[in-house]
Amino acid sequence: MISIGPYQLTSRVILAPMAGVTDRPFRSMCRKLGAGLVVSEMVTSDTRLWHSRKSRQRLDHSGEPAPRSVQIAGGDPQMMADAARMNRDNGAQIIDINMGCPAKKVCNKAAGSALLRDERLVTEILEAVVGAVDIPVTLKIRTGWDPEHRNGVTIARIAEQSGIQALAVHGRTRSELYTGQAEYDTIARIRQAISIPLFANGDIDSPEKARDVLEQTGADAVMIGRAAQRRPWIFGEIEHYLCHGESLPEPGLAWQQTLLLTHLDALHEFYGEQQGVRIARKHVGWQLEALTGAEEFRRHFNRMDCAQQQRLAIADFFNRLMDGGLAA
Repeated sequence: MISIGPYQLTSRVILAPMAGVTDRPFRSMCRKLGAGLVVSEMVTSDTRLWHSRKSRQRLDHSGEPAPRSVQIAGGDPQMMADAARMNRDNGAQIIDINMGCPAKKVCNKAAGSALLRDERLVTEILEAVVGAVDIPVTLKIRTGWDPEHRNGVTIARIAEQSGIQALAVHGRTRSELYTGQAEYDTIARIRQAISIPLFANGDIDSPEKARDVLEQTGADAVMIGRAAQRRPWIFGEIEHYLCHGESLPEPGLAWQQTLLLTHLDALHEFYGEQQGVRIARKHVGWQLEALTGAEEFRRHFNRMDCAQQQRLAIADFFNRLMDGGLAA
């Protein structure tokens, strides 16, 4: 059993924080589908910006079960400490620090994975945040800034010494973004260097791959990002495979229909109809990607501006699939 402070995770499969993806409706769905821990979208440490609608929605954890993990990003130790305290007061039970995001707009502000270039600043931020709150603090990193500066092992040691209680590692440097192959050998070296819980992240898209990565790295859990956008039921699939050594059957179309309609309703309720309709387009596109006729349907769906119209269209699409009315 994996513990982060007083919290014991229910599975070895964790949802990675993803900006624009892991909002409250998506986290809720993934938790119900077997994720042992879900982490919120990245929130800026600049609390002056928290009045915006986007930040208010990202900071909304009402009704979520424990443990509620909130990711913060920034490059100033005092601002990060203040943001951690305010998130704790707002209901966060775990603070996750982002030192893994490769996006230019984050790195240009000396935040995210850009911090890996400055080990002294990393230390100052981690110690400031850990010292500011009485709840567990976790960290997400990459293996380094670029292949010539792969300092993930050093950062991991700093993290443990600073009081970080779990570490997630995306097996790429910042310069590689999401290209190439994830380097699990570096994660394995990090495993040898620290004793806190370690989560392996990067390119894990099947139960078999999850098992292989856990064996190769010695990590305690796998963290799933992009694969969960298309197959949010992957959490339960992986945990079942790890426990029983057998694959679950592919979910039936009727089950997928119910799942997507439930998620659609949650998006409309959380964001309101106008914004919810827009945000639903990308989620529906991801989840339908592998199905027959999805591309044509997506083009049609993306022109809809009414919640009820979206609902009826998805129900009809699945009904035609189940009736054999959509040719491959």
